[in-house]
Amino acid sequence: MTLKQIERAGIDAVKMLRRTKLSGGLPFMINSDLLPPEQCYLEYPDGSIKTVVISKYDNDFKVIEELSAERIAYIRNKYELF
Repeated sequence: MTLKQIERAGIDAVKMLRRTKLSGGLPFMINSDLLPPEQCYLEYPDGSIKTVVISKYDNDFKVIEELSAERIAYIRNKYELF
């Protein structure tokens, strides 16, 4: 396998995991270089995406911001989440 084939296989696996989690009613974590290291996006089955940080107190996510429709479209386009 070439490096390009391995990269494509990894991308395909992450996309399949995303579809599986969302179709199962669970959120999907999107790590992004657009955010500070302690933050990430959570995409929910209803299509919403929120910026979150892990809480130091209860080991759960704390919502920082719910993204607008325009920002969601940008994130989906940037990470090819169709």
